[in-house]
Amino acid sequence: MADHQEASITLPSDPASVSVARRYVTDVVSEWGLPEEAEAVDTVRLIVSELATNAVQHTFGQSPTFTVDIRLERDEKLRIGVTDSHPRWPQRLPAAVRQDNGRGMVIIRTLTAEYGGQLSVTPTSEGGKTVWIALPWAGVAAPLRS
Repeated sequence: MADHQEASITLPSDPASVSVARRYVTDVVSEWGLPEEAEAVDTVRLIVSELATNAVQHTFGQSPTFTVDIRLERDEKLRIGVTDSHPRWPQRLPAAVRQDNGRGMVIIRTLTAEYGGQLSVTPTSEGGKTVWIALPWAGVAAPLRS
């Protein structure tokens, strides 16, 4: 396997694009050796779904597209980033707030931490941001738990 593999897709900021992003990431990590039936694939799909949904819903129509970047670095780290052009960074809701939405970042943080990963947000040169998750490939590519 190469030292560094990358894939990227740019999609319209439309709810229908969320399922396209999920499918794309699943296909890419499968090509890189992660079996689609692996338990971690469900986790990666859910993380991508939440990141893409945030990029669509929370940019208030000010980001016409979002980009999903996937990187596998030296068979050690899987990085997935979702970039949009809206300057507002994800907000953490207080635990006492009760509402039906707004828990995406909590889900992403929790799942990322369960796999020993990290979450970060970086600004783009165009004034938007990328929300990144980094997961150890060994943890993601581990066999199914029984």
